[in-house]
Amino acid sequence: MNKVIIIGATSGIGRELAKMYAAKNWLVGVTGRRRELLDSLQQDFPDNIITECFDVTSGENIECLKHLTQLLGGLDLLIYNSGYGEPSETLNWEIDKNTTQTNVNGFVEMVNFAFNYFVLERKGHIAATSSIAGIRGNSFAPAYSASKAYMSIYMEGLYIKAARLKLPIYLTDIQPGFVKTKMAKGNGQFWVSSVEKAALEIYTAIKNKKRIVYITKRWWLIAKLMHCLPMFIYKRIG
Repeated sequence: MNKVIIIGATSGIGRELAKMYAAKNWLVGVTGRRRELLDSLQQDFPDNIITECFDVTSGENIECLKHLTQLLGGLDLLIYNSGYGEPSETLNWEIDKNTTQTNVNGFVEMVNFAFNYFVLERKGHIAATSSIAGIRGNSFAPAYSASKAYMSIYMEGLYIKAARLKLPIYLTDIQPGFVKTKMAKGNGQFWVSSVEKAALEIYTAIKNKKRIVYITKRWWLIAKLMHCLPMFIYKRIG
């Protein structure tokens, strides 16, 4: 039986992915801060879901991840879906600190552990949910866009490292646009995907071992446009 750990599975895309993998007879380790939501997920799939309740900013990430891996009896795929982001128009330090602790510190600690685990196992797959927002800086939420850029660059670095090691360790950078979750904030949202559609496209991309996937696929166009926009234009909209 294949084994996956999903970091941040109490709601939204992470929860939908957990249900999807469990329905396909994977053994699924799920994490999150809210015990009651993890328990309800396990009740729906008692034979396929194992829970570990912790906060990625608490400093207990590695021990909890080791414990959950032991309970699963191994690990084939890690999905880092935990994330934090709030508007910080006045550059609020608490918002920026919480964003960095979740999207950078928690992310890099757990993905670093997973990559080294897979090096020992000689195979594995890591997927992480960054964002289209990480392509350019954003005055609306500077720490959020910067943290998502960090995630994408780190994943690219690990992709190159795995290639240099000549190991079948796959890296998938998931870059959503707007998905109908609590993380989607602000006015002027467009091309908003349902959680179900987003999870299905993510599942398919991971299955096909894609390096980068835009959710939904049409956001590829926005990504290319954002890369190309000169600063004198981008600063009016960013």
